[in-house]
Amino acid sequence: MKFKITAHSGFIASARPGNAVDLLWERLGAVSDDVAFARAGDGIVATWEQDAPTSMEQDERAEIGRRTVFEIVRDVCERSPELDLEWFAVGFFR
Repeated sequence: MKFKITAHSGFIASARPGNAVDLLWERLGAVSDDVAFARAGDGIVATWEQDAPTSMEQDERAEIGRRTVFEIVRDVCERSPELDLEWFAVGFFR
């Protein structure tokens, strides 16, 4: 399942550095646990290797995956004082 990490559109853009996604990318690394990251245009694509039961509904599995990616972004932001979690959004990649 794929997700995209982008600059959060609801955050005041002038308060976020223009290279916020680049800064996050530098600190993410290519793989973290069950998630692989790749740079794609203006964002980062996160591919989650599903570990959720197949009996779950698709939207439930998608939310678990989105939350997994979000928690990784949160951890990176907490360890990196130059990053702010509020700068980023994690959504389902279509």
